[in-house]
Amino acid sequence: MTQVTQIAGRGLPLTGDDIDTDRIIPARFLRCVTFDGLGEQVFADDRTQTGGAHPFDQTQYQGAEILVVNRNFGCGSSREHAPQAIARWGIKALIGESFAEIFFGNCVAMGIPCVTATSEAVQTLQQWITEHPQDALTLDLTTLTVQFGDQTLPVTLADGPQRMFLEGMWDACGQLVAQADAVRQTAAQLPYVTSGCPLTPPANHSNATPPHSCTTIHSGILWDFLYPSKMPTKIRIRSSKSSGKV
Repeated sequence: MTQVTQIAGRGLPLTGDDIDTDRIIPARFLRCVTFDGLGEQVFADDRTQTGGAHPFDQTQYQGAEILVVNRNFGCGSSREHAPQAIARWGIKALIGESFAEIFFGNCVAMGIPCVTATSEAVQTLQQWITEHPQDALTLDLTTLTVQFGDQTLPVTLADGPQRMFLEGMWDACGQLVAQADAVRQTAAQLPYVTSGCPLTPPANHSNATPPHSCTTIHSGILWDFLYPSKMPTKIRIRSSKSSGKV
């Protein structure tokens, strides 16, 4: 699991309230199979309309890692593509007046903290970045402060998300892998999981396939977790009365 305690880097100011996810990544880009390449299309329409004057296009902000926004950033649809596009452009943290709830949750799940500050503090920070685009600022999630130049301002993050970042609990997959032994121990006590599906890998498990005797969908999913080398390229659905055929 990866702990996120401090993010240091240059800032990028993006002014304006109610910037929605359709502006962050237009709907036509949601047809992608993976998130690869979304960073190049972040704010695609806004950038086209401004003819190179958009902050994400301006030379002085290239390589920035902390995005500073205003009120209700990320509102609109719940598309995960929005924070993915921002992250793949290079942003590692956001500071703003407020964030849409689902956008905030998607960012937390990706390990990208979104902290809030007062309107005055955000405007002060945006103005400082505009005047010092090559200078770094530091967001500290332990002290909940942002330091820039000779100034330090308080930021806010709820106790739950703060703990998740500091302890690495934001990484759901990492938690699952780290607790694999505990998962196996618990599963071994559940008859609806273990019925006909061994929890210990066979000697040649790298070439093994789930036994036809797996009788529940839980068993198939657990096998895929315990023996990831055989994770299917397509999702396999097993009925609760499987005959051994998928």
